Amino acid sequence: MIPPIMYFIIFKYVPMAGTIIAFKDYNIVQGVFGSDWAGLKHFQAFFRNPVAWDLIKNTLYLSLYQMAVTFPLPIILALALNEIRHGIFKRTVQMFTYAPYFISTVIIVSMIIIMLSPRTGIINDILIFLGFESSNFLAQSDAFRSVYVWSDAWQQTGYAAIIYLAALAGVDRQQYEAAKVDGASRIQRILNVDIPGIMPAIVIIMILSVGNLMSIGFEKVYLLQNPLNLSTSEILQTYVYKMGIINASFSFSAAVGLFNSIINLILILIVNVIARRVTGTGLW
Repeated sequence: MIPPIMYFIIFKYVPMAGTIIAFKDYNIVQGVFGSDWAGLKHFQAFFRNPVAWDLIKNTLYLSLYQMAVTFPLPIILALALNEIRHGIFKRTVQMFTYAPYFISTVIIVSMIIIMLSPRTGIINDILIFLGFESSNFLAQSDAFRSVYVWSDAWQQTGYAAIIYLAALAGVDRQQYEAAKVDGASRIQRILNVDIPGIMPAIVIIMILSVGNLMSIGFEKVYLLQNPLNLSTSEILQTYVYKMGIINASFSFSAAVGLFNSIINLILILIVNVIARRVTGTGLW
């Protein structure tokens, strides 16, 4: 257990000391602990900024949309794969659904940009063939969330289904036999045997998902951004990057990042309490 414990101590817990710069006017020369104390100055500056609530709204909307789509899909895929008895077909489906997860985000974004190109993209070629007009999807702020979420679902669903397949493998086979003897159909066996059997895993994944509700993957959003879709694609993570790295406002960006982390902590605590009371299952 020493390697993973050291990993978390060195790369997770020790860097927490750096969050103190959110309460200071950080200066590289003076260092983290030598810089002047600023209190809540940077938090106040963020909330007084006219874009603050737009950033929170964009982050929340994109997170909820992503969770609504990507949370149930792995469950559905796992239940479907569990019903397949043909070994070769099952392994083929698993291979094609798992493979996108291992493709680099940069490559995925390049594929999206090429496929959605208004002139040479295959999506627009299909639309034109069906009698519709071509469209520059990435230039439309309203379309950005759908492009991000559904491409993410395509990339993540297969790999995310693994944990549910593992949970399904642990379901008592005698329950299936009893259900068949009672005359239960395949759908009834799924509803009354499979889903209750994987419910603890579903609850744990749900708690973790809600705990990361405000922590959308920065890289993909940033790579898909352009000046035309910025009204919906600018989220807290990209804003922190631009203010902290590009504009060198380290204390201000640290304050925004700390606010985001506190919201995630509160959400995971609330959902864990609710899940524990409703289902009896929780993280702790």
